[in-house]
Amino acid sequence: MDSKKLKQAETIYLILAALFITSLVTSNLIFQKFFHWNPFGLFEFELSVGIIAYPVTFLVTDIISEVYGRKRATRVVQAGVFASAFALLIVVVSTKAPATDWSPINDGTFKQVFGFTFIAVGASLAAYLLAQFLDVQIFHFWKRVTKGKHLWLRNNFSTFASQLVDTGTVLLLLCSFGVIEWKLFWILLLNGYLFKVMFALFDTPIVYGIVYFMRKHFGLEGHGAEFELKG
Repeated sequence: MDSKKLKQAETIYLILAALFITSLVTSNLIFQKFFHWNPFGLFEFELSVGIIAYPVTFLVTDIISEVYGRKRATRVVQAGVFASAFALLIVVVSTKAPATDWSPINDGTFKQVFGFTFIAVGASLAAYLLAQFLDVQIFHFWKRVTKGKHLWLRNNFSTFASQLVDTGTVLLLLCSFGVIEWKLFWILLLNGYLFKVMFALFDTPIVYGIVYFMRKHFGLEGHGAEFELKG
């Protein structure tokens, strides 16, 4: 691969990593708002708005795992941990800073919106570490078993398992700390998991399209071909 394409490959990797980290951090900051969604009148979802961005993280890790390999995918997951922890630190400091008399957002309102961020980020990080590492491990397990074929299978199987772990762990911790009432646990687990499974099925052709384009553009031949990039 020539130096120009190698640079392009690194740039795309950075863009994917940025999408991953932005989706992860944003989902943790906005999670307290819940909304209704009834697609085609088939099912009434009750979901946190944080779930809108979060499934993107699994789409991105599947693309990176497929094209750049497990080492690069794991590195993005680790970067997400650092970014979430740093975002939490900023929120904590911002909450402690006293608001001026003329501030459009006073201390009470700010604390109401971001007061549970510490718990949410902690729960999310615990679930995220379990789910994302599980996602990467299962993805590469099926990649070995299928000898690099059937991307749809490893994309969906890895996401289905990891999303169940993620959703269950987050809700378990949020209910344990009193952020969400226990009576809502099972309905939110069902709602959240169904949404993520639906998204995983929807994103399969997207993953196929992006992986196909990248392999064709960068000359990666054969099923399961990956970049051989330093680091």
